[in-house]
Amino acid sequence: MTGAALAAVAVGIILEDVPVFVAGGGVLALLILFAVLGGKRRPAGGEPPAGRLALARIEDLRATGGESADVPVKFRLTVAPEPEDGRPAYRVKITQHINLVDLPAHRPRGIAVVEYRPDKPWDVRIVTRPTPEWSRRAEEAEIDSAPDSTLVSNPDVDEGSWCLLVLLAFLAGAVLVVLLFRGPLFTAANDEDTPPDSPSKSSSTSRTFTTSTTVSGPSSSLLAFGRMRATAMELESRVDTAYVTEVTIEDHRMAVSGDSTRPPTETFHLQSLPYELLPTLVREARTTLGIRTPETWRIDITPPTGNGVGPRVRITVTGPEGTARLDADATGRVVERRGVGEGG
Repeated sequence: MTGAALAAVAVGIILEDVPVFVAGGGVLALLILFAVLGGKRRPAGGEPPAGRLALARIEDLRATGGESADVPVKFRLTVAPEPEDGRPAYRVKITQHINLVDLPAHRPRGIAVVEYRPDKPWDVRIVTRPTPEWSRRAEEAEIDSAPDSTLVSNPDVDEGSWCLLVLLAFLAGAVLVVLLFRGPLFTAANDEDTPPDSPSKSSSTSRTFTTSTTVSGPSSSLLAFGRMRATAMELESRVDTAYVTEVTIEDHRMAVSGDSTRPPTETFHLQSLPYELLPTLVREARTTLGIRTPETWRIDITPPTGNGVGPRVRITVTGPEGTARLDADATGRVVERRGVGEGG
């Protein structure tokens, strides 16, 4: 019905046929009204059973938005229930809104406290404010990854089949209306000049990739709160993997580079960086390293070297006095300062 109604509206506009347009628009309005009324009449179910706390290993995560303080993040977890629950560790995929301030605490291969329902093991929620006891357990725990064969999902929802059914029904309704008016439509099409086909774009694959973006507009500096992480999410959507080998950030530009041939120890996850702490580090570098009039700044983030843990953050500031730099670890803690004239 929806496909037929939308097709009737489009046909009415193309043929300038008011009755067809009104009929399609009227049916579409009724469908929207029925959907709204059906949503208000949903039966209220009973309270679900209380969830149980457990520890989980974060296998991977990917942020899918960034317009507000809470961003939707897709997680792949290995949940390890307590021994008394009598259930072995298993894999699950969830999507949960995480505050930008809490996001750096959730990193690949990290341990999180989760709440799950034993009767519905796929219903898992990350606890962002666990009790001190569970926080201590998460810091001390080591959880092995469960095999992919243990992945659980809601058996009552077959999203692939449902989406295919909706698509086929939608297209069937639209095709039916178009066939009914195929004569006038083809006549109208022959009266129009056919625009030339747009040139096709060839795609190429490579082991290495580099992408960048420049921000503009009001408050366009990447030092604005939340701007760095939102820009990183935009760049992440352009590449096949969120594991990169270098991130470069300037006042109005961010660039990321990667290499699929690098081992995991020589890469880092794009969303694991402490973006919310970087503006403070830039201000510290501009005011404490002997440069009175800083002109430019630049952040270079690279994988750990030697026995280091987590990516290395280097902030370079230049001015009339020369160049200075500040090094920090993946948690935003300053590990070295090099003022003007100190070399190195």
